[in-house]
Amino acid sequence: MTGIDYQEIKPDAPLSDFIDSFWMLSNHSDQEKPVIIVPDGRIDLFFSFQEPYELTLLGLGSEPSPTSLTPGSRLFAVSFKLLAIDYLFDRKFPTLVDSAYHLPPDYFGITTRDFQAFDHFCDVLSNHFISQLPATIDPRKQNLFALLYASGGTIPIQAISDTVNWSSRQINRYFNQRFGISLKAYCTILRFRASFRQLKEGKLFPEQDFTDQSHFIKNVRKFAGVTPRELSKNENDRFIQFSTLPKK
Repeated sequence: MTGIDYQEIKPDAPLSDFIDSFWMLSNHSDQEKPVIIVPDGRIDLFFSFQEPYELTLLGLGSEPSPTSLTPGSRLFAVSFKLLAIDYLFDRKFPTLVDSAYHLPPDYFGITTRDFQAFDHFCDVLSNHFISQLPATIDPRKQNLFALLYASGGTIPIQAISDTVNWSSRQINRYFNQRFGISLKAYCTILRFRASFRQLKEGKLFPEQDFTDQSHFIKNVRKFAGVTPRELSKNENDRFIQFSTLPKK
């Protein structure tokens, strides 16, 4: 991506159940870069380097979201897994689907003035979140999300229920009340995200337990606004999550 710099660091083991990645995105060019964000099952926290110095929490997306990177802009961000909402945030959010919340710049007791560079940002946030982890974590929730992420959302709900010893009705109630989305809908987003790699490689047929090709196309259109073929081409690198996929 000409003029665009992207870096990503995965968290160490103590945080791997709660954080997907720390990442940085900057536009070094003198041109605005239009991009489209597609749902990926993560919750993103952005740290502002410009006034007003605030944190922006973007909830679970359910549709494509166009935005742009202004010339000279720089973003530091943390992408959270859903379990983080229960254990790393001390406020409740009315809904997390297609929502954004502006938090005070010192919400975590840390501001952008504390960050010297991206690796320092990762170290500071990692130390903070590790210090906030509780002594005990509900094993049902921990196992539930481990199964969801490991399977890319393809594991049957009844199999989850049987494995974690938590009824499917209780799991769905937890998802709807805590995150504003059903478990089934969240699994569909995870299956879409799991298809990123195959689509980037030009493989246009479903590999993530979609019912058939038409079902796959329907879901890609829903979450990206284009057909699988258009998404795989990713003209002008506008689908930023595809452009920043790490190499194998």
